[in-house]
Amino acid sequence: MAETLALVDYGAGNLRSVANALKAAGAEGVVVTADPTVVRTADRIVLPGVGAFRACVAALQGVPGLVDAMQERVLVGAAPFLGICVGMQLLADRGVEHGVTEGLGWIGGEVRVIEPADASIKVPHMGWNDVAPMPHGGGAELIEGGEAYFLHSYHFVADEGAHVAAMSDHGGGIVAAVARDNILGVQFHPEKSQSYGLSLLARFLEWKP
Repeated sequence: MAETLALVDYGAGNLRSVANALKAAGAEGVVVTADPTVVRTADRIVLPGVGAFRACVAALQGVPGLVDAMQERVLVGAAPFLGICVGMQLLADRGVEHGVTEGLGWIGGEVRVIEPADASIKVPHMGWNDVAPMPHGGGAELIEGGEAYFLHSYHFVADEGAHVAAMSDHGGGIVAAVARDNILGVQFHPEKSQSYGLSLLARFLEWKP
């Protein structure tokens, strides 16, 4: 029997391309949903995100019962979880875009604007860049070195180095992935990262944290 993978629809993600990439990586039971009941019983959960941190938090909280269902299934039920781009940033304690906004608080840290040391380096961080795994970080079995596609102006500053699964560089270090227990977040877009992204998604589908 195929696993159920809940791809969370809260109006703030490029759901079609993520769903297609998950299916290309081998997922059979992808359900695009905002139904807390489906999320609460899913075998795996993927949270995409595009746009501003504050708007994404508001959209997620705007679906009655959805955050509670995610917390129950991921934090209590230990279902494997993947956050993508702003979906990864929402794992932080807070974001400071357009004022301070509380995040999910699943991985300690803050989402701040990228401030390159070299003023000639442009923000947003857009395009292909290296992903360098951190040997001390969680999620080591999921993150491999390679190149992925990024598009963001804010970045995750983690409280603990042990939660940093991978780094990139854009006028200074940029966290490319965070991980803790059964939770993985990637700043890049695996659905836009061709073979590298599909390989990551395939490993996530087999992940048994």
